[in-house]
Amino acid sequence: MYQIDFNKPIHVHFIGIGGISMSGLAEILLKEKFTVSGSDSKESDITKLLNSLGASVVIGQQAANITKDIDLIVYTAAIHKDNPEYVAAENSGIPMMSRAELLGQIMSNYRYPVAVAGTHGKTTTTSMLTHILLAADSDPTISVGGMLDAIGGNIRVGKSDYFVTEACEYTNSYHKFHPLISIILNVDADHLDFFSGIEEIIQSFKTFANILPKEGSLIINGEMDCFGTITQDLPAKVVTFGLKDSFDYSASDITYDENGYPSYTLVKQGTPITQIRLHVHGIHNVTNSLAAIAAADLLGMPETAWSKGLAEFDGAKRRFEIKGDWNGVTIIDDYAHHPTEIKATLTAAADTDHHEIWCIFQPHTYSRTKALLPEFAEALHTADHVVLAKIYAAREQDPGTISSQDIADILQNTYHTDVTYLETFEQIESYLKNNCKKNDLLITMGAGDVVNIGEDLLKK
Repeated sequence: MYQIDFNKPIHVHFIGIGGISMSGLAEILLKEKFTVSGSDSKESDITKLLNSLGASVVIGQQAANITKDIDLIVYTAAIHKDNPEYVAAENSGIPMMSRAELLGQIMSNYRYPVAVAGTHGKTTTTSMLTHILLAADSDPTISVGGMLDAIGGNIRVGKSDYFVTEACEYTNSYHKFHPLISIILNVDADHLDFFSGIEEIIQSFKTFANILPKEGSLIINGEMDCFGTITQDLPAKVVTFGLKDSFDYSASDITYDENGYPSYTLVKQGTPITQIRLHVHGIHNVTNSLAAIAAADLLGMPETAWSKGLAEFDGAKRRFEIKGDWNGVTIIDDYAHHPTEIKATLTAAADTDHHEIWCIFQPHTYSRTKALLPEFAEALHTADHVVLAKIYAAREQDPGTISSQDIADILQNTYHTDVTYLETFEQIESYLKNNCKKNDLLITMGAGDVVNIGEDLLKK
């Protein structure tokens, strides 16, 4: 495989540069004095930012974008093999690598690379660890899968040996990484358009864990059923976290303030250490914070930075993000797009001061909706009112065999939930205007563009 020498910057071209992860890698290379070009299917705030930072970004993917002065071409998993720019790249003879392979090489450029994996909670936990590292003045380099106010976006390029990134299991891309410390938050059935089922997913995480060197450390949720399978015969050190006091890092005396934010006593190997106050909702975020603390401890960050960093973290964008007040209705946006995430978000919402909860859910991908149809209904039924939008296709074509109406039917027939399926955002907004009442909580939920509904209502 082609190896980048970070002491000898070259011209790197990104096919699909506007993606959240690709743009972050492009920004790292720009700040390392590389020449960066790229293309994307549409203009966005991200492509505009990259242009302002010195990249040359073309809108539209075509063979003419592959020029002779390019030294390396990077592509995302979302780029199809028949993409004209990808075809031209393959025929050019110019070295090519995937986004994951580039990220793995970037990680190798740092002494303390950390990879945050898990089916859920990666962005939040990466953001928590980022806040702790910033509180410790450690000047880290960060690549996070969301927009984080503390670093002014999704990327931060520091000058120290600390590097933190998310590690996504989709297409096994994280198998190309080279971490010294890995975190596994949880393992659940997801991305079933790629994986055959939960057993293959577990084996994928086991392979990821085994990438660690003997001197490395795996920080892992000790409450998972697959804990033993993943950690068996692992040469690296195993560090556990969870809500039971038998784990290396645990939480006791959990309480919630008037805003629903949890506080707890941090317990390390059975000994109470310090008080932790969070500024994000939900018991799942207590668990996420334990993983972040464990990583910070292994990296040698002081205890004062653990509590300070976590107290200052008020959530990443689209993670239980309070958008504003609309006629006395609090509007929140959340990225939850898997049943486990939906349950966590609605449980956190129940701890807030509200009258009734409206969940405006946009399913993400046909394959996920079809594979987990009963689980989606079971997760959503705890909301007082559910409004379903059309399935967000993302990378898929409509097979004609699944619809949001299928979720609505189960909610009505099995759980007797007040549920409505509407085809357009305009219809949904009109319905909400006629039915939401003062002191209600309205959550726009999903990994697509459902956030636009809440933002449109706040403008009116």
